[in-house]
Amino acid sequence: MSERIWTAGLVVIGDEILSGRTQDKNVAQVAAWLNVQGIRLAEVRVVPDVTAAIVEAVNVLRTRNDYLFTTGGIGPTHDDITVDAIAEALGVPVVHHPKALAVLERYYETRGGLTEARKRMARVPEGAELIENRMSGAPGIRIANIFVMAGVPHITAGMLDALTGTLEGGLPVISRTIGCWVAESEVAVLLGEVERAHEGVAIGSYPFFREGKTGANFVVRSTDQRVVDACIADLTARLEAESRAVVPDGI
Repeated sequence: MSERIWTAGLVVIGDEILSGRTQDKNVAQVAAWLNVQGIRLAEVRVVPDVTAAIVEAVNVLRTRNDYLFTTGGIGPTHDDITVDAIAEALGVPVVHHPKALAVLERYYETRGGLTEARKRMARVPEGAELIENRMSGAPGIRIANIFVMAGVPHITAGMLDALTGTLEGGLPVISRTIGCWVAESEVAVLLGEVERAHEGVAIGSYPFFREGKTGANFVVRSTDQRVVDACIADLTARLEAESRAVVPDGI
């Protein structure tokens, strides 16, 4: 395998970030996720909701990095201009993606229907693929070496999870799963402590409701098998110390 370092750039888009109204959390989570994939976040730009600024940042960072990620500006309102800016940067038209329309139609079927504003979230640069979004229906976008994601951190996290292990250039990602009949909120602090205690690891938490009970599966990922095994052992021990039964390989 090549020893060269694969890199990514990140463009954080939004007037609300630059004004200080919203504190960005995506830089840290994208950097940590990339680290688990074996790819280094090399540079970050924060730009306003201005087409020219987005186009310039996208064209510079996508050219000098293996990958470019963007967060923000893909919602249903008039100031969500990221898709148009990406299309302009690549010199392609904007189209409605049929699969995205179908996903949104299903999602909004019981939420007031697919309005013209909501249809905006199915717009993509021509030739784009979709990034699954299990949180809120509206998918992310993948075109060339660019990954266009939501600005809301927990939705961004879901999109990153859908991309795990799919990027060329990093080391292969290894994962192990354990399950526990526990509400995710009850162990959120514990999960964060365990993740911080094991460098180069990411813990995904997937809650569910079955058989009238609440539970969650926890997936530990890293490029190093020893790190995964050590983290699983630590997480298991801490859960059992709280008298919680742990199910190897998940529920």
